[in-house]
Amino acid sequence: MQTLLKNLRIIDTTLNIDQKADILIDNGLIEKIGTDIEVNDWNVDIHDLSGCIAAPGFIDIHVHLREPGREDEETVVSGCMGAAAGGFTAIASMPNTDPAADAAEIIESIITKSEKTPVDVYPIGAATIERKGEVLAPIGELVEAGAVAFSDDGVAIKTAGILRRVMEYASMYNAPVIEHCEDESMAGGSMNEGFNSTRFGLTAIPPIAEELTVARDIMMAEYTGAKVHIAHISTAKAVQLVREGKAKGIKVTAEVTPHHFTLTDDSLADYDTNFKMNPPLRTKDDVAAMIEGLRDGTIDCIASDHAPHSIEEKEMEFEYAPNGILGLETTLGLTLNNLYHQGVLSIPQIVEKLVVNPRNILGIPVPVIREGEKANLTIFDPEKEYKVRVAGFKSKSRNSPFDGHTLKGAPVAIFNKGKLVLSQVSG
Repeated sequence: MQTLLKNLRIIDTTLNIDQKADILIDNGLIEKIGTDIEVNDWNVDIHDLSGCIAAPGFIDIHVHLREPGREDEETVVSGCMGAAAGGFTAIASMPNTDPAADAAEIIESIITKSEKTPVDVYPIGAATIERKGEVLAPIGELVEAGAVAFSDDGVAIKTAGILRRVMEYASMYNAPVIEHCEDESMAGGSMNEGFNSTRFGLTAIPPIAEELTVARDIMMAEYTGAKVHIAHISTAKAVQLVREGKAKGIKVTAEVTPHHFTLTDDSLADYDTNFKMNPPLRTKDDVAAMIEGLRDGTIDCIASDHAPHSIEEKEMEFEYAPNGILGLETTLGLTLNNLYHQGVLSIPQIVEKLVVNPRNILGIPVPVIREGEKANLTIFDPEKEYKVRVAGFKSKSRNSPFDGHTLKGAPVAIFNKGKLVLSQVSG
């Protein structure tokens, strides 16, 4: 059966396209793009998508799938279905599984399990064995198995000496090193260090714990000529360090999560563990720096840091509850609500940060909306208002601080691997 998507606004920044048109898809390929495409209704799946935008498929480059090891929290399949519901046709999976993704068979298993889903998965391999920061992982073997980048995510690569070797080996394959920037000697707190940590009586992580590691990594990238990507950046000084590194021509890129450009540490007043994450929520000034970094291009992309946890774990006392929140099914809504509708980013700029830049960082092909190409599309309605309902999420977990929030801007569907998947995030 053919699929006809009617009355769309098509935005493809790679091809410099912004036009109103229909898209006819046959056997997974874009057969025709034009206005008022006519077909025989009896063998065509027709969808009127007036008011919606079609863009090349969005990718989330920071997702925790929990498989292998914690399939009770998430699996490759459930994570992919959450991604599809949230408007993503592709995700990059982080290596802090159990066991860690430090062997070719684990990388291959993740890819194989994703093949029957409508979402492409690009695994990120562990930089060191068991993510301990002591012995390099077999980087060449991991690349051959399908790894697109390297990280010890959850912790920074332990020493400068190991970081240098990881960068040198990763550079042989033109792969970036993705860093969770936090100085281990200052880690372990429950929230951002500042006025609120004193007020709430919680152990704290100082902003400089992130900034020291960002500075180290940028300097090492300059020394080795390697690519370094700063994951979930969260402090104003860290953004400035990236800005300065880019100005010097160093190969540094950065991502920010919706919760770090949306929430502050004021949110922890009720000790709700759904607001506990690492890096922790910071101050209003830090949030302003995230927004400015997105606006001026210092921050290259938006990523969810999707981190599922069981209800039992999140119901622990605040100090003992694990860090992390769900993100796949709220990222697009929060981005449209807080960035597009607040005049921070235009729709084409959002497409750059959810399609083009993240794929370029990982060195994977950027899909385009053109006749003869595979249909790899994200369809969303920037004006639709809806209430977030965590109970209806496709993820196996429920740890989101945005349950019940009203957002303006919603995923509608994706088309990938020959399948149209309608989103139920917005009802």
